[in-house]
Amino acid sequence: MQATTRNDAPVAIEGGGVELRMREVGGGMTVAFARFPKGTDMGPLAKGLPDDLCQCPHWGYLLKGRLRMRTKDGEQIYEAGQAFYWAPGHVPEALEDCEYVDFSPTEEFNEVIGHIKARMGGSDA
Repeated sequence: MQATTRNDAPVAIEGGGVELRMREVGGGMTVAFARFPKGTDMGPLAKGLPDDLCQCPHWGYLLKGRLRMRTKDGEQIYEAGQAFYWAPGHVPEALEDCEYVDFSPTEEFNEVIGHIKARMGGSDA
């Protein structure tokens, strides 16, 4: 069994006020600590994934802010204090400064993070 804190988890993505720290915690799961400033839209970074949406499921808790989760079937607003499950096929947009913690299957999450990092490094990201 493992435990970690935000400060102990390595930074996986950083830029434009976005910070994602993540660490594998066992059982094939990774914990992520995310910060998105108001206006962050992960849609452009998800381009190229199936349906241009994150295909990794996430279970978590929104600590601060509000965000819109877009899917093929519509959108839903999440607010601080809510626990959530985001099924595969989503992309977030921060309506306010947001912070959340989530748990995701490591293999699927690493695929999405690798794609996002590549997009961030590209000129069309």
